[in-house]
Amino acid sequence: MRHSMTGFAAQSGEFAGMRWLWEVRGVNGKGLDLRLRLPEWIEGLEPAVRAAIGARVARGNVQVTLKLQSGGDEGACDLDEAVLGRILPALRRIEAQAAAQGLVLRSSSAAEIIALRGVLATGTTVSDVAALREALMANFQSAMDQFAAMREGEGAALATVLAAQLDEISRLTRSAAEAVEARRDDQAKKLALALARVGDAAPGMDPTRVAQELALIAVKSDVTEELDRLEAHVWAARELLAAEGAVGRKLDFLMQEFNREANTLCAKSAFAALTQIGLTLKTVIDQMREQVQNVE
Repeated sequence: MRHSMTGFAAQSGEFAGMRWLWEVRGVNGKGLDLRLRLPEWIEGLEPAVRAAIGARVARGNVQVTLKLQSGGDEGACDLDEAVLGRILPALRRIEAQAAAQGLVLRSSSAAEIIALRGVLATGTTVSDVAALREALMANFQSAMDQFAAMREGEGAALATVLAAQLDEISRLTRSAAEAVEARRDDQAKKLALALARVGDAAPGMDPTRVAQELALIAVKSDVTEELDRLEAHVWAARELLAAEGAVGRKLDFLMQEFNREANTLCAKSAFAALTQIGLTLKTVIDQMREQVQNVE
């Protein structure tokens, strides 16, 4: 099962007079980048969350937020006198130093002081932090289940789109091979005209040299290897889509190889029909590359 790096989950819970809400968000990334917003006073919570994510996610930018509050009266709160006792003298010293340097500061309002961290006590004291952490982690696993399910659903949709794009690349590659056959007559006519012009301009030219130049032109315009490699890349991409584990990086590298072959095909074309196929190939490959960016 393929996984997308995009996902979201929210899970709420309650334990020992506390209520909370977990939110997990994921977007694409080159590696696994975790951004956690968790209460610092719950010892051991962050490493546990990191381990839980690492066990189920290989790539992506994952943001986890835990909103925790007392399950009692939401309006019940009080000032932390100790914190306030440190903040107010600090504010007075700041104002005095500013005035000494000729600066006039706007007076702080009570609402602004209350908003400072730690001034307002919200009654989140818990007697058994270890038990709370276990309850939180059990609930977090449920959030991760939701997160994984969404990533799997997105991944399944991605796999369907990518498979269709690979089918189109394969079809275009076969069309390019047919266009190469049609190009042969066109090339022969152009070469005949070129040789006639050269013969008129230089009647005594060396036939061996002419043969060498013709062979060089044929080599430079040959796209057999490019078409073979495109088919090989299609096969490799299908193998990766069917493989277990995170394959996004390998697919991303393969897209670079797809694009390189399509560019070379266009550069060697010298035939309108073949060039048009090459440009269409580049479009499909670019669309596929955008989808691959979301594969874990």
